[in-house]
Amino acid sequence: MKHKSLIDVKIVSRTIGSLLFFEVAFMLFSAAVALFYGEDDAPYLLLSAGVTFAVAALSYFPAKTDLSKLGKREGYLIVTIIWIVFSLFGSLPFYLSGYIPSYTDAFFETISGFTTTGATILEDIESLPHGLLFWRSLMQWLGGMGIIVLSLAVLPVLGIGGMQLYVAEVPGPTKDRLRPRVTQTAKILWTTYALLTMAETLMLVLGGMSLFDAVCHSFATLSTGGYSTKNMSVAYWDSAFIQYTICAFMFIGGISFAVSYYVIFKGDFKKLVKNEEFKYYTLFFLLFSLGYSLVAIRTTDLSVERAVREGLFQIISIMTGTGFATSDFMIRVPFIWVFLLVLMTFGGCAGSSCGGIKIVRIILLIKNSYLEFKRLLHPNAFLPVKFNGKVVNSQIVTNVLAFIVLFIVMSIFSMLVLTLFGVDFVEACGAVITCISNVGPGIGEIGPSGTYADFPTAAKWYLSFLMLTGRLEIFTVLFLLSPPFWKR
Repeated sequence: MKHKSLIDVKIVSRTIGSLLFFEVAFMLFSAAVALFYGEDDAPYLLLSAGVTFAVAALSYFPAKTDLSKLGKREGYLIVTIIWIVFSLFGSLPFYLSGYIPSYTDAFFETISGFTTTGATILEDIESLPHGLLFWRSLMQWLGGMGIIVLSLAVLPVLGIGGMQLYVAEVPGPTKDRLRPRVTQTAKILWTTYALLTMAETLMLVLGGMSLFDAVCHSFATLSTGGYSTKNMSVAYWDSAFIQYTICAFMFIGGISFAVSYYVIFKGDFKKLVKNEEFKYYTLFFLLFSLGYSLVAIRTTDLSVERAVREGLFQIISIMTGTGFATSDFMIRVPFIWVFLLVLMTFGGCAGSSCGGIKIVRIILLIKNSYLEFKRLLHPNAFLPVKFNGKVVNSQIVTNVLAFIVLFIVMSIFSMLVLTLFGVDFVEACGAVITCISNVGPGIGEIGPSGTYADFPTAAKWYLSFLMLTGRLEIFTVLFLLSPPFWKR
């Protein structure tokens, strides 16, 4: 008797092919930008789009099957593969044009973009032509909301089995469904995302940025990616208005887009005010910003306003994993380095574009740990963890604890791996935390003014793996490497 394969290869192939057509479309859009500026990157963007289209067609058309029959295994496999495939082809414009001559470096830059990490190997960003700079920022914008969520918004055929993809990609222990159909939810999320991006672009233009820089920085802000068009990042614009604007939209980028939808489209501010995760997110941001500002006032010659602005900007940039910089925190006292390194793991709210552990998991961990003390005194008492006034399912609490343990274990193991590759221990610690949390800048030589250019080739590939694992919240990727995935 012939056994049915665990994985429906045709569904995987056809879905990946259909998603690659999206990448082709966005490459062509970037090529149009390059043609507008009349620079030499246009042919390479067009060539890359052509190669990607050919592979997409070969994956899509021969594999005739019903995409609605997509199962859990196919969902997890597709979500992981598509981020790798998008990065493999997305790196072609950088590599073929010669602006990034090493394919390893081109892939590292690209997967860092798609996963909204923002770690870069480029030492002179301003040497890139406009088309490549636009593509670099656009990658982050696509990755911020998620490649799969975009596809669900415009591919109704994936709607029936699309929940499997949605669950595997969207960050956080719980998934907000704003509508019964996941395709409708995806459309709402992307509409909210796009409107916020346009709003920030308008604000930055009013603040004195060029339209091109405003669009690129809006892409990188709402996605919490952090790729800038300037070597000095946001510090290039010595404008309080621009820096406060970007700071505000980084903060918004760290809020669940589902909550943002209710506020923007429904005027339902209660959803925001009564959201416990938002309260803690805001509290952490304000307390940490105050602490940073006070240290800056005492240890630097900055004015009070400048110290407060730097505190607000640096904290929200690191906390949300955006990675923009208005100053190099490596020139500050060592306390700030360690403080920010710990903060990198926090992340923003679940359902946002942030990486890291997420505020909801941290709060659930604290609450469950506190209840353990009570359980010692009252072992027979029913003491559930509550969040937003509701009892949290014990399975979610277990999932949170498992996630945090895996996050810590994987971070420590990865630090050891990097030191084996010859990376300095301080840089190894910073690189691991910043990549698995999708932040970007680390500590030491890879601080805000440094790059990953001098890292060994093996280290760059391993860090690329960490970026992907962090973006898909560890379980999605590690599930594929576990025996249960390949067993009936």
